[in-house]
Amino acid sequence: MIATSPGTTPGTASADHRTWPERLSGPYPLVMGVLNITPDSFSDGGRFLAPENALAHARRMVSEGADIIDIGAESTRPYGAQPISADQEIQRLRPILAGVVGLGIPVSIDSMKAVVIAWALDQGAAIANDVWGLQRDSDMARLIAQRRCPVVIMHNRDRADPQIDIMTDIADFFSRSLEIATKAGISHAQIALDPGIGFGKTPEQSMTVLARLAQFDSFGLPLLVGASRKRFISTVSASEPDQRLGGSIAAHVIAAKAGARIIRTHDVSETVQALRVASAIWDKQ
Repeated sequence: MIATSPGTTPGTASADHRTWPERLSGPYPLVMGVLNITPDSFSDGGRFLAPENALAHARRMVSEGADIIDIGAESTRPYGAQPISADQEIQRLRPILAGVVGLGIPVSIDSMKAVVIAWALDQGAAIANDVWGLQRDSDMARLIAQRRCPVVIMHNRDRADPQIDIMTDIADFFSRSLEIATKAGISHAQIALDPGIGFGKTPEQSMTVLARLAQFDSFGLPLLVGASRKRFISTVSASEPDQRLGGSIAAHVIAAKAGARIIRTHDVSETVQALRVASAIWDKQ
């Protein structure tokens, strides 16, 4: 059973954002800015662990044009991440969540734990970003249905398998997740799909997904792509995570051209500019 805070009515925290924002149909994708309040995230672990640094970074991303702030309090990096309890995750979120919510744009919580999402929604967060696509925590789908909040269903695997057809694997995963969502009573208007670039995939498979992203249009749901600073970039151009801006922008512009409606990035200002310029050029075709 998912608890709610005393005096909180389920669903009220996200009442203004029960479906994805209308600008999903706008001229360029929504930009979701990444805020990792972790010591071990692959790109910026530790930089924003201190609440004052986290809030300053969130304000900066809003000023740079972020449409959504996505907060992660537990690293989900494919290798070397340290699992933490729900209580630890909430303790990391507690000092900063109200301040980020107060910035006036939707806040997404990147968590695989329903109890953490429930707590965050009670504090004013608007979106659940589940890196296991409703398939890891048995309470997650029921919570999303109860609160009627938008949810990101991301494809994931425990480990990469270079022998599989990754496009079929993702499509089958999405179908299972959507069946779970339907049975729980989650409206399709609440759902965005994320193919999970870098999660349970070889670098080659991640690039295949980006190249063939439009195949997932068959689900009729908005697509979110987060290729920001991912390892596949370094297999093409040797680089550390904070040296992958060019590769990240290239991947995200390609994703936008293929129909992605939400782009998740560490580098908000540069990504906003790239998407706007690309959109302006495409309008001239």
